[in-house]
Amino acid sequence: MEFEKVDWNIISVQLNEHGYALVNNVITADKCDQLAKAYDQKDIYRKTINMERYRFGLGEYKYFNYPLPTIIEQIRHKVYPYLAPVANGWMRVLNINKHFPETHEELLSECYVHQQTRPTPLILRYDKGGYNTLHQDLYGDIYFPMQLVLFLDEPGKDYEGGEFVLIEQRPRAQSKAVVLKPGKGDMLIFTTNFRPVKGSKGYYRVNMKHGVSEVTSGRRHTLGIIFHDAA
Repeated sequence: MEFEKVDWNIISVQLNEHGYALVNNVITADKCDQLAKAYDQKDIYRKTINMERYRFGLGEYKYFNYPLPTIIEQIRHKVYPYLAPVANGWMRVLNINKHFPETHEELLSECYVHQQTRPTPLILRYDKGGYNTLHQDLYGDIYFPMQLVLFLDEPGKDYEGGEFVLIEQRPRAQSKAVVLKPGKGDMLIFTTNFRPVKGSKGYYRVNMKHGVSEVTSGRRHTLGIIFHDAA
């Protein structure tokens, strides 16, 4: 997909208003199938996590090793510059003393200085009964406040259940759940851990977590792309 043709103004508005934005048909069905089939390829991953072992849920995911597959490298470098201004706007209205660089290469340089050198993009697989508990993907002192996920299977055809869940935790209020079911090839951009919300006395911070509801049948693959690296 040619990311420069995406209406990033609309994406920015959606991120500011909701903490997430959906972009349809980012990659082709064939590319989705290739990525899903590569799950069993051993030499491109640095680590495999059994989610049940760590009480993260039920399923498995694998972290890619450097050099990353071309499509992941391209998305990281091409999407980041469109998100950095939104992230810096969030820091500004929340009075957080942090400014993110314009390019992804510069962000990785910051990670390197803080000994965060391990790649964080990952591929996840859930079979029937699989799910992912609510969490945040931080990995170290340096973290970018947005990330994205690519959906590699078609809901209602390849699997049932397995909705993507966002939980918004507003201060002194009940939590709000957002349940999404993007299609094959879609890209969801969402906040890594918080977003600003405007109140009567200015902006305040709302924490958010994400997870996956139980897969009731079939098999579900997703590709997670986090912009910062891990310690």
